[in-house]
Amino acid sequence: MTTESVLEAQTRPERFADLFAHRRWIRRSQPFPHVYARDVFVPEFYQRMTDDLARVQRERPELAGRVAANYSADGIGLGDLRDTSLAVFTSREWHDLVAGIGGVTATGDVEGSVHHHSPGAPYGWPHNDLNPAWFPGEAPGPDEVRLPDSTVDTKFGTRAPDVLARQSVRAVAMLFYLGNPGWQPGDGGETALYDHIAEGEKLPELTLVPPLDNSLIMFEVTPRTWHTFAGGNTKDRNSVVMWVHRTKDDAIARWGGDRIVYW
Repeated sequence: MTTESVLEAQTRPERFADLFAHRRWIRRSQPFPHVYARDVFVPEFYQRMTDDLARVQRERPELAGRVAANYSADGIGLGDLRDTSLAVFTSREWHDLVAGIGGVTATGDVEGSVHHHSPGAPYGWPHNDLNPAWFPGEAPGPDEVRLPDSTVDTKFGTRAPDVLARQSVRAVAMLFYLGNPGWQPGDGGETALYDHIAEGEKLPELTLVPPLDNSLIMFEVTPRTWHTFAGGNTKDRNSVVMWVHRTKDDAIARWGGDRIVYW
């Protein structure tokens, strides 16, 4: 049975906290430790985000690209949404909130995008997100964030010889669901969480997190945070997927270098 405890979400500064509908989120221990929250933002700000996303999807379709060759979603990078209300997810305040809830010392690097799954998208593959990422330039200062850009390949670090880049490892993952009005059980598109994955075994029992509007799930990335898109969605399904990062040395010290999953 899932063990639940109450988490008091802390933010800085207070003006940022005013965007939240409430300050109490739920920490769950099964099938792996994660935080779940409903009605995250006040209705006015949530509506502004959904309107901004719909406008960008309608007016700038060229921003959407396949997230990965073997993944059924299109994605718009958070860096392309910094002139919208979705820029909240690339603010230093949000970075620090995510890192603080995850209990990690984060680098200031933020990676993420808005994922869109068309109806009938297939089931994904279980993965734990313990992956490396490369970011351009020097480490950001205490009030800054650094996003990926076209000068450095985020997965592999490929770049011109004169381009400075740093390698880090995903430390805390967050999925925020929006633009899925009227979702009901049976509509599909949940996020599946697993307590373990063993090679050669059938998939174990899972927990399904529904893509309810204005809700989120957040967890420290570990070797056992197995999850995937559950597919079978009968309608368009949208979510913000983002990570904050820790240094590679920190990841190796915590998990061991052989646990990092390279692309």
